[in-house]
Amino acid sequence: MKLRYRLMLMAGAVGLLFTGSLFSQDTDRRIESSARKSYVFITYLKGDEIQVRSRDGVVTLTGTVSEDSHLSLAADTIADLPGVKNVDNQLTVKPGIPERNSDAWIRMKIKTMLLLHGNLDGANIQIDVRDGQVTLHGEAGSLPEKELTAEYVKDIDGVKDVDNMMTVAKVPHEAHKSVGEFIDDASIFSQIKLALLFHRGTNVFRTDIAVDKGIVTVTGKARNAAEIELVTKRIEDIHGVRAIHNRMILE
Repeated sequence: MKLRYRLMLMAGAVGLLFTGSLFSQDTDRRIESSARKSYVFITYLKGDEIQVRSRDGVVTLTGTVSEDSHLSLAADTIADLPGVKNVDNQLTVKPGIPERNSDAWIRMKIKTMLLLHGNLDGANIQIDVRDGQVTLHGEAGSLPEKELTAEYVKDIDGVKDVDNMMTVAKVPHEAHKSVGEFIDDASIFSQIKLALLFHRGTNVFRTDIAVDKGIVTVTGKARNAAEIELVTKRIEDIHGVRAIHNRMILE
């Protein structure tokens, strides 16, 4: 009788381990698939060589990316996916990228930053940088868009001044739309973190971000009321953001 009872317990334990293993494998496959299908991977990282491997919710990223901002975009997107416990980011930047803080490096940062914001037509803005002095060319859909573009560019670290030579279209452009109708929360999260990291006056390390179906909740501490307002302004037009609840408090 005791032997039968022990055998039953052993069979039950084996069954639980087997079921748990299947559940874990299913979760890992879902994590890897969600990463590849995410807005960030399809839009910003499509030209990079990134391998995503999940084992029991611990994700390892290997491969190369074209610029250093893509390191955090990839890792932050993965980290915010359901089921992910930890991210081991082993990605490296391809050789030959511009030297940090050089004009070419600043231009690369500006180009990436403009693409994050849905109210700007970043793909059609020409950027010239010489000794930190930035000149913008292209056609803005409206005067507010032209002014907003210059405001965002001035806020990039390394930019000394901006000469905004953009023209304004006689007929306003249609509102810029993101690729696809749905942008996953993990991609919204990583875009916001990168935007706050790019902009002077916002400290991503003192800001906590949560995204639920495009609704963004911001918590953390701010040095003053202006910083709270700036955080909201810098993320309100990030692709996929539907609404913002800024609950930051003054320190």
